[in-house]
Amino acid sequence: MVQAAMEKTKNMLERFAEVDKILERNGKNKAKLIRILQEVQEEYKYLPEDIMAYVANSLGLAPAKVFGVATFYAHFALSPKGKHVFRVCDGTACHVKGSQKIIDALRSELKLEDGQTTSDDMVFTVETVSCLGACGLAPVLVIDEDVHGQVTADKAMELVRALREQEKA
Repeated sequence: MVQAAMEKTKNMLERFAEVDKILERNGKNKAKLIRILQEVQEEYKYLPEDIMAYVANSLGLAPAKVFGVATFYAHFALSPKGKHVFRVCDGTACHVKGSQKIIDALRSELKLEDGQTTSDDMVFTVETVSCLGACGLAPVLVIDEDVHGQVTADKAMELVRALREQEKA
């Protein structure tokens, strides 16, 4: 029993080690909370609740303050994302040109249930965004950092297949 408790403590210390580095790099400065959360998200791919509480305690902030910042900005994710993130623009221009068909095709291909955004294998996440600022390329799909313009549902499926092949290699 003592061994299990020691192992759990060791795992927690390892889990927070990278957060400690991030906090130190930022001088444990409360004014750098957003930057700290960005770096934490870069490390973990989302903002785990226990990590946000740890950041709050380390900065002398109420956990509600950190959670409030994390939920205010759309950039932050509170649940894990897949290795590849698909952002489908559903702004006016993209919507008129068929973005919903792309969203539906991706959700179907990746077998995403209602409310589910990340595939069970944690490889793909599909997000709908209000605007990507590329209306002239409508409909627009951003995969990770790559922008794809004038996308069709078929083109989106080709992109999924290509990424699956890359993952196998």
